[in-house]
Amino acid sequence: MRNAGLGGWPARRARMSPNRTAFVFDGRAVTYAWVHERTTRLASSLRGAGVRTGDRVAYLGPNHVAFAETMFATHLLGGIFVPLNFRLTASEIAYMVEDSGASVLVYAPECATVVRDLPGLPGLRTTVALESPAPGEREYETFLSGGDATPIDTPVALDDIALILYTSGTTGRPKGAMLSHTNLVWNCFNIMVGVDVASTEVTLISAPLFHVAALNQTLLPTFLKGGTSLIMPFWDVDSCYDLIEKHRVTWMFGVTAMFAALARSPRWADADLSSLRTLMSGGAAIPVALIRTYQQRGLVFCQGYGLTETSPGATFLEAGESVRKVGSAGVPVFFANIRVVRPDGSEAEAGEAGEVHIQGPNVTPGYWRNPEATAAALTEGGWFRSGDIATLDDEGHLHIVDRLKDMYISGGENVYPAEVEGVLFGHPAVAEAAVVGVPDEKWGEVGRAFVVPRDGVALTAAELTDFLRSRLAKYKIPVYFDIVDTLPRTGSGKILKPELRTRLLPPGAAPPRSPSSASPDRQEHR
Repeated sequence: MRNAGLGGWPARRARMSPNRTAFVFDGRAVTYAWVHERTTRLASSLRGAGVRTGDRVAYLGPNHVAFAETMFATHLLGGIFVPLNFRLTASEIAYMVEDSGASVLVYAPECATVVRDLPGLPGLRTTVALESPAPGEREYETFLSGGDATPIDTPVALDDIALILYTSGTTGRPKGAMLSHTNLVWNCFNIMVGVDVASTEVTLISAPLFHVAALNQTLLPTFLKGGTSLIMPFWDVDSCYDLIEKHRVTWMFGVTAMFAALARSPRWADADLSSLRTLMSGGAAIPVALIRTYQQRGLVFCQGYGLTETSPGATFLEAGESVRKVGSAGVPVFFANIRVVRPDGSEAEAGEAGEVHIQGPNVTPGYWRNPEATAAALTEGGWFRSGDIATLDDEGHLHIVDRLKDMYISGGENVYPAEVEGVLFGHPAVAEAAVVGVPDEKWGEVGRAFVVPRDGVALTAAELTDFLRSRLAKYKIPVYFDIVDTLPRTGSGKILKPELRTRLLPPGAAPPRSPSSASPDRQEHR
């Protein structure tokens, strides 16, 4: 087989385990042989639509088996797969389709309005709807079944680009991070070393597949090992509990909001979670208090660290260390290197905060059609500049401090919002929290906390200030507190802090007169 990339995986897996269940979706189980045949037919139809080596095929929609089929079919032809965030607007989607140069767009019915609102894109030749296509468009099942099942063996090298994944675009236009087949394969190797992925794995795919972690940290390693991926179209707490119990889920990935919602559910205490071998988190630091909630339930909770540009796994905390090193993001994955550097590029000492750099076969070759951004992100030695601040302890475990861009300076002191958020989460009435820096005439910047209370619980700024006073230095305690129902998030679950920074303070808002903000105490502390 000349296809060394992901496009050859369905055929190879069908050859080894044709009757094993590959995916479960909407109550239906499908085998690896079934996936292989459909992927081949879809690739044939895409080839008929003009897709050739290096061409881009985009997918827009919630989690679905068709996502995996379209990805593998694109790779079977040597094309590049472009998964898009289905929560974005038509103008945002149009930018990504045009920037990537996608010639084919497969989309779900939930996204029909957005697709209809797309401006004229000359490069987009074909649109395929999963259901009920508009006049002149193609319907997915008809399009797929019209393809030939004759094997396709397009030459594909491991260094060829497999994916363009657009960053969340929290500042400026999103950039298209390129990931090669090599990046994805080595990431799978790293996961299988750290998690001990089994061929009997039942993996719950509950986070969006357009996000790098759900796709590369769970679905692809499970497929490679011949396990079963249980695909949820949308995140829902009760559905998650139902699926874990019914299908005896062994492994799942989630972000803070998902794990916090599960722990807050009335079903938490009595749900049968005995099948779960590994819970894995990423995307942002998980508060230690939340991790301990899971550990006290007898569950193995492993935190990792990475970025879209590192495929994404850069570090991982294995099960054996998950209690002793709780809160750590672990050590570098087996086939990667990590360093923490000072602003001058020299390596930081143990315990000293600096920027995380990553090197290894999992690191992106760069950004799509953006050589300036590529040059800014990669050093001459191939180290990727993460923009994250962390420390390495004396055992080599990474401890994430915060995003460099999220840090603010109050009266000359660096404040890392993630630290404050972690302490706030320890308050029994706090469900979620996000902290940003806002301008202040005296101190330059001060903290503003947005706090979501637990259901049915009242919270006040004074109560939160009192809680933090014995747990944080005075300059770290937010001056303003907003009690809110929800926090704005990207499609991958990350909190949209740029949106929070732009929110106006409520009329008449002023720093409370307390030791945390009164000038004499703050000045004395500094």
